Amino acid sequence: MLTRQRQLRTRVLRIVDTLLFVAAFYFAYWLRTNIPESVLNAFDLAPTEDIRSFSEFAWLIFVILPAAPILLQVQGFYNRPFLASRRQTGWQLFKVCVLLVVIVVLVMFLFKTPLARSVPITFGIMSFCLVMLKEELLRRWIQTNIGQAQLKKRLILIGSEEDTSKLLRDLPEAANEGIEVLAKVNMNNTSVEDLVEMLHDHAANGVIINAAHTYFGRIEKVIQACELEGVEAWLCADFFKTQISQTSVDDFYGRPMLVFRSAPEASWQSVAKRAVDFVGALVLLVVLAIPLGIACLLIKLSSSGPVLFSQTRSGLNGQPFTMYKLRTMTNDADQRKEELQKFNEMEGPVFKLSNDPRVTRVGAFLRRYSIDEFPQLYNVLRGEMSLVGPRPLPVDEVRRFHDLAHRRRLSVKPGLTCLWQISGRNDVQDFRDWVRLDLEYIDNWSIWLDLRILVRTIPIVLTGSGAR
Repeated sequence: MLTRQRQLRTRVLRIVDTLLFVAAFYFAYWLRTNIPESVLNAFDLAPTEDIRSFSEFAWLIFVILPAAPILLQVQGFYNRPFLASRRQTGWQLFKVCVLLVVIVVLVMFLFKTPLARSVPITFGIMSFCLVMLKEELLRRWIQTNIGQAQLKKRLILIGSEEDTSKLLRDLPEAANEGIEVLAKVNMNNTSVEDLVEMLHDHAANGVIINAAHTYFGRIEKVIQACELEGVEAWLCADFFKTQISQTSVDDFYGRPMLVFRSAPEASWQSVAKRAVDFVGALVLLVVLAIPLGIACLLIKLSSSGPVLFSQTRSGLNGQPFTMYKLRTMTNDADQRKEELQKFNEMEGPVFKLSNDPRVTRVGAFLRRYSIDEFPQLYNVLRGEMSLVGPRPLPVDEVRRFHDLAHRRRLSVKPGLTCLWQISGRNDVQDFRDWVRLDLEYIDNWSIWLDLRILVRTIPIVLTGSGAR
């Protein structure tokens, strides 16, 4: 796995584990102070009223905060394979918990802290249980289809048969690290056009180029194609200049790599974006549960057909996913689309029509205030969409892109709102302007830009500005 991505994952896990150790210490104290009197008498323990306030022992947290992650690092807890065995995980964690309990007891002894002797032992047991529970939940999530889709790096290897075979031999843990090799391509025998088709068919999000036995001219064309697609290209040497990609050096299992990236890279801001997406979607689904229920009832009473409308849309790197909306059209909307195609008001591959005759009266109201988009919060929870990002297009419309540069809008997760949404929504008539706004968002992305777009979206949705 790329060193930068591994380091980012390790930092996040280190923070989570440290917080779990701190929580375990507090809950150990809380349990001791809430033990029933019958249990205290049976084990000859001091009454709970004799135990001092937690504030007198809270300073021990500042011992746990640095000690826990250091011990985990020393024991190799963060150097394990992505899906290490439970036995290995449990043994390493057990040793860390024992050592941490010993350290806490020694510090208590040196500073003559009168904390009940059962608290450090309970702290060790609870620390082990909480971190193992986290590991088990993480393991189960990774093994789900959603987890694998979020973490898996889908790669195409480019080079001679000898080069790619040697690279694969150097990756014994690739499958456990979330690496999936989709295909091996020899560019001396394959055209760039065929490679682009493979990127589309496999929804690859990375290309590794081994230049040792490949003509440089072909490699340059491959990198340019990946640039337009918004797909990362990893090259084993520094040979070419790019137009829009940012170039960075990384490491792939000991091999130096140049990464040409024309989309935002993995960073703390991307972690914060996912956290905002998950928490925001969860809160909004709870808050909007009643309005959603009322909208569903109105749809059911006003027209025949299902309440929800689902459609396959193109997600990250063109990966298809099922997007959900409240149904705002008649039940035969798809069948009537072809006859209305000649009235399309949007220039380009997408279809937009003012006063669409397929839209129901209730649907027109739901569309005006974007209420029909609320079910997509479920897609955000699943990790298929983000709160902010280019709007997802149907798969058949994406296939009609004439300019491959338009596909770079697929290099980030699609979103509920975007620059297009706050720039007049459907008042943008030319698809090229729509793409320009999406690429402007991608090239200037930051978590603060997302927050500004979210804030500016609120009054637009409430007033129904630019909606049709």
